[in-house]
Amino acid sequence: MIALPPASPVIVPPPPVVLAYGIGVDSTALLIELHARGQTPDLVLTADTRNEKPETYAYLDVIGPWMRDRGIHHEIVSYTPKRFKHWPPYYGILEMCLTNATLPSKSLGGSSCSLKYKKAPQDAFLRTWQPAVDAWGRGQRVTRLIGYDAGPRDTARANHALSIDDPLYACEYPLRDWRWDRPDCVARIEAEGLPVPKKSACWLCIANQPSEIRDLPAWCLRLIVLVEARAAPRLHTVEGLWRRSTRARPGSMTAFIRTERLLPSTEINRIVRDAPTDLIRFQDVAAAIPLGERPTMTDWLDRFHLAFGERGRGSGPALAA
Repeated sequence: MIALPPASPVIVPPPPVVLAYGIGVDSTALLIELHARGQTPDLVLTADTRNEKPETYAYLDVIGPWMRDRGIHHEIVSYTPKRFKHWPPYYGILEMCLTNATLPSKSLGGSSCSLKYKKAPQDAFLRTWQPAVDAWGRGQRVTRLIGYDAGPRDTARANHALSIDDPLYACEYPLRDWRWDRPDCVARIEAEGLPVPKKSACWLCIANQPSEIRDLPAWCLRLIVLVEARAAPRLHTVEGLWRRSTRARPGSMTAFIRTERLLPSTEINRIVRDAPTDLIRFQDVAAAIPLGERPTMTDWLDRFHLAFGERGRGSGPALAA
């Protein structure tokens, strides 16, 4: 009998590695250090809420070329509406608030907006990304890297995330494994010769501190006033975007903006008095126009900004624009 050579072992490719990149301090430090260690992720994935702070959009002009120079695959995704009750459909948190006369869910005591405007768009993209599809076909879970650091705030967030068993993803937190806290992350970015990004967050978020509201440009402040004025008739248990007053600040960001004189009182009064009514009228008129010809919320927002000498801002810049 002729002896057959031993069969070659079947080599199973490792699952792909995806970095959830929020363009903040922690995730930027994580990206830089992974590349330095020869562990560059297969994909860097950013979800655009369309209402990030202006500094976050500006930082893409810094980190984008850095990634391209190193051949790092970076994709930007955002929420896309499929069903909607009212016109116009909304593509971001601001437009959702204005369309539905409400506040972000966290301001109302609900869950994080991140699930709808960050996690869901990333999951939708990965469902069509071939390396992920192939891995799931092999019975593997895609490795998802998240930039939670070793500080106390992120420790609580990581502990909650670890309690969730996802059949499609295996989440890892390298910064915590390295025991890096926020100062370590800042130092790593500076050592790379890059500027340190500002805190990444939606400028409508309840988590913003008074100092962060003071730093916003006037067009963002006007939109904050607009959101609270539009939602005001339906607010019964909260004062505004900050929910309820504390010793440090009022529950209403509009009240803070007025007290701090971040906008002229005449502008605030004008927005509160006129803008919500004008927006409702716009929605009513748009609803009677054939679907393919209807104006969008961006059209109305452009007109809103133009009334204060700002041109073409809509709901703000977009990462993928």
